[in-house]
Amino acid sequence: MPARTQPPERYLRTPDAALILGLSARTLEKHRSYGTGPVYHKLGGRIVYTLDDLRNWADRGIRRSTSDAGHDVIHPAKRRFQNVPATAGPVRR
Repeated sequence: MPARTQPPERYLRTPDAALILGLSARTLEKHRSYGTGPVYHKLGGRIVYTLDDLRNWADRGIRRSTSDAGHDVIHPAKRRFQNVPATAGPVRR
């Protein structure tokens, strides 16, 4: 039987994943709810993350300086609305 060269991939629950990212578990839950967070897996009723998925998400925020626009943005953990057409003015009755 050949020896394994890599350990099996480890799945992290929300509190452990948040700790690795330096976030609160609640912030990570909000990111998941709003679609702004890392990729996750749902196994039965459990939400789990892989280390690679956490790293990939965090790497989106890499910058070399404060003036570096970077290649991607990590949005805050809040709802993001699509463009809603502006109304012509207040509704009068």
